[in-house]
Amino acid sequence: MRIALFQPDIPQNTGNIIRLAACLDVAVDIIKPTGFFLDDKKFRRSAMDYLKYAKIKEHRDWDTFFKWSVKNRYRIILFTTKGKKDYLDHRYQQNDILLFGRESAGVPEKVHKKAKVRLIIPIQKKLRSLNVSSSVAIALSEGMRQSRQ
Repeated sequence: MRIALFQPDIPQNTGNIIRLAACLDVAVDIIKPTGFFLDDKKFRRSAMDYLKYAKIKEHRDWDTFFKWSVKNRYRIILFTTKGKKDYLDHRYQQNDILLFGRESAGVPEKVHKKAKVRLIIPIQKKLRSLNVSSSVAIALSEGMRQSRQ
């Protein structure tokens, strides 16, 4: 199981996700362009000294990432506020990539169309969304629990 971040634009969130992934021994795919440089001070501060333990793969753009995922037989699972299926009702596999959109804009329609599955983490109707790093932690925990990774 892997985590993919589509064009992340908040360095602190990305750093926090990488710290989580390092602790749980899960690889992170970063799909560029990002809204910051990976040597950004805010990013490095939130990732702390966990960067040296993290498995990070950078992808030039969506198309490069998608071709790589197909070639390596990964299944892309998009977490989106536009999803219809509850993340708890999905059967996760070890070859899943849990994809999360840009904090400010999610993912474009072409990404929605390429995802094998689109899931939602239900929240109160009157609220917009969870923080992306919280969403990653919730989704990854369930995926790892089910696949016993």
